[in-house]
Amino acid sequence: MSNESLIPDLAQRVAGLVITMMDEIRPHLVQAALTGRRAENENLRHEDNFLSDYDLWMHQRYKDLLVEYIPSFIYASEEADPEIIGTDADPDLCVLVDPLDTSELAVRALHGYTHIMVYSRSLKRPVVAIIGDIFHHVRLYLAARDKDGVDRAFMVTAAGVEQLLDQPSRVELSQALVTNYLMRPDERFQPLAQQQRFLDALSTSSGDGKKRGRIGVDFGSISLCHIAAGFTDATIEIAKGFAIWDLAPGHFVLHAAGGVVIDLDGNSIALDYGLNTLTDIKQAMDPRQKFIAAGDQALAEEILSTLVF
Repeated sequence: MSNESLIPDLAQRVAGLVITMMDEIRPHLVQAALTGRRAENENLRHEDNFLSDYDLWMHQRYKDLLVEYIPSFIYASEEADPEIIGTDADPDLCVLVDPLDTSELAVRALHGYTHIMVYSRSLKRPVVAIIGDIFHHVRLYLAARDKDGVDRAFMVTAAGVEQLLDQPSRVELSQALVTNYLMRPDERFQPLAQQQRFLDALSTSSGDGKKRGRIGVDFGSISLCHIAAGFTDATIEIAKGFAIWDLAPGHFVLHAAGGVVIDLDGNSIALDYGLNTLTDIKQAMDPRQKFIAAGDQALAEEILSTLVF
């Protein structure tokens, strides 16, 4: 990223850190895929989730390197309890990290993402969010609040080309590509497959008789970033819900790009995640949020109108 970048300074510095992390871990993940040695660990914190040595290494590496950019902060990683880093006993910034998202696919060199969000406790909202894509040409999706209080979203390619994200798609459901984290057959795929009204609406023919609605698979925060970029039109999570580290970073990116995220009652999900005290932050790690994210309110509401609970 150049000196002429529109991306605020803190976001640029954290983005550089994320690129460094991805460059360091990528060859190890490719080697794990080629050899089949995936370094799986027992996951004591989230027993139904895959956990590898690579998740734990990135967790510690982020903690070690972040102090070069943010001297004092609360470190809230998926892999450990929140802790204060630095000399300030009550820092304003909380750094939320999912070191390696979709790690069971990352160790197969298929998909792998890393999430980091900087949250201001005084402002009660995020100020920076970065989602790194380890294996693809579009390397970063990010959102940042500038000095004038304006939120903007960007994507950055492996060649360093920046693109402002401010035009998510606006289509009807019958024209939409809707994604879902449907990899788990019993927990997520079956509940989606039972939403017959939704599937029928998505399969409705256009005026020319063609059926353009599609279901796709996507993962965590990156699914909301793909909407922000206009690559997909919507994503839904109606079964288990996303934890904060999977939803919040992408939520901020999509918000900054002009998209929407609503709950299953139709209410907008706020950017204030209540990360006020260490106790609050620890408690925020447990709940899961079901949601619909879309390029605009009309599509989100159209999807909601077809779902049956």
